[in-house]
Amino acid sequence: MLTQTLKDGGDSFEVSVRKAATGSSVVLFSVGSGGQPERLSTLLDALTESGCTGVAPHFERLASTTPTEEELTLRARRLTLALDAFVEPSARAIGVGHSIGAATLVAMAGAQLWLGPGQPVSIASDRRLARLVLLEPPTGFFQGPGALDAVRVPVLSWVGSADSITPPAQTEWLARAMHDWNVVDVRITEGAGHFSFMDVPPPHTTEPLPNKQTFLREYSSEICKFVGAA
Repeated sequence: MLTQTLKDGGDSFEVSVRKAATGSSVVLFSVGSGGQPERLSTLLDALTESGCTGVAPHFERLASTTPTEEELTLRARRLTLALDAFVEPSARAIGVGHSIGAATLVAMAGAQLWLGPGQPVSIASDRRLARLVLLEPPTGFFQGPGALDAVRVPVLSWVGSADSITPPAQTEWLARAMHDWNVVDVRITEGAGHFSFMDVPPPHTTEPLPNKQTFLREYSSEICKFVGAA
């Protein structure tokens, strides 16, 4: 794994790059509120071992469970800058995101993100995103009329039945909202919580799964299959 520093105007940010063979698929990883992609190392390692080059920007931890417009647009902009640095303009990439990182990718795939009534967030779409893997996506950002109409890429969305932060009903709503033009492959793991997908969860959280290591390997393997079908 390499860590590179990219410029964002007068600021800079780090990007973890896990390189596979030349010509491999590129996965753009969009981290959750904690900001550090290595906290999902089993998934990132599995993607590299399956032949994907992983590009994962680092971010500051979000101070609130409700991100600001500035925080969301900064994340989307830096994800695009990371693609610019490691993906040719005509190439395709697969977006994989956890929690708020998943919602950011949905917006980058063409959706209109809202923070509330009369509060649209302007995020530029990126045509290089050919597929999306959404781990426990918060979908309340896309409740506006027609907010998801422009998302026309294959989607795999995975959530735990015990997730109280982004419960399965949110992912099920996403699938229903898009069913007329897009099929969302919904996976629900019984007993998994919001942080079960992470190797390093936030402190002071309790893991509901008794077999978490097995789950980490199994869900990572399934995502590699979906990504490999691109």
